[in-house]
Amino acid sequence: MSQAHATATSTSTASAPTPVPAHYARLHQRHALLTGAGGGIGLAVARAYLEQGARCTVVDLAPRAPEPVQALLDAGLPLRYRAADVRDPGAIAALVEQAEAELGPLDVLFNNAAIFDMGPLLESDEAMYQRLFDVNVKGMFFTMQAVLRAMCRAGRPGAVINMASQAGRRGEALVAHYCATKAAVISYTQSAALAMAPHGIRVNAISPGVVDTPMWDHVDALFARYEHLQPGEKKIAVGRAVPLGRMGRPDDLCGAAVFLASDESRYVTAQTLNVDGGNVMS
Repeated sequence: MSQAHATATSTSTASAPTPVPAHYARLHQRHALLTGAGGGIGLAVARAYLEQGARCTVVDLAPRAPEPVQALLDAGLPLRYRAADVRDPGAIAALVEQAEAELGPLDVLFNNAAIFDMGPLLESDEAMYQRLFDVNVKGMFFTMQAVLRAMCRAGRPGAVINMASQAGRRGEALVAHYCATKAAVISYTQSAALAMAPHGIRVNAISPGVVDTPMWDHVDALFARYEHLQPGEKKIAVGRAVPLGRMGRPDDLCGAAVFLASDESRYVTAQTLNVDGGNVMS
């Protein structure tokens, strides 16, 4: 089971990014750790960070680097792949220590690992609840805590970007637990931002809408089952309902992720930025 955001799993094998010249690069000499980054949104953001001059530690569950990550490694880019389970705080603490030993102190966390499930409220069991909260809330929080501790020890400013969701902005009858986990991400982002402000560390979140990745085949199948739809019908409907007229793509999240990691957002903290084609207005 991949720890990629419900909108964040992809099999893209696009060519390696071309780095921006150092004097133009927005993330020059920064070290970013990205979870749930074996594909989809996480991988797209890793590529954008590399293009903007960052060094990246890419984390996912697979014991070996997925093919598109391996392509970046083979291209000689400043990147490391590490397998880790965000549900294990000890493993994450060790990961942060290893990442800093290899590529230097951490400047950025892109906290993206998450899973998705859904079902009728009255049929939901403890196992579904536990799975979702273990990864989406516990894993998110303790990954953030481990990186924040490292940033504080180093006495360096930094930027944390937690991946929320439009689902965290409102309830959905069939998606109660997932919505609650993403609402928790937004709340923890605000609290952590206040706690870290005296240290010069900014904590923000990105709230994507519906993003077209292979994971949506799974989501679509679940909606088909519970809403008695034909396969593909839900995916078409949600795309048409977006004010900008289409589902998002992983690359659509990259601009916000680079902005929040860079000095351009130096006076932005405790915010959750909607990147959803206009689905949520706040």
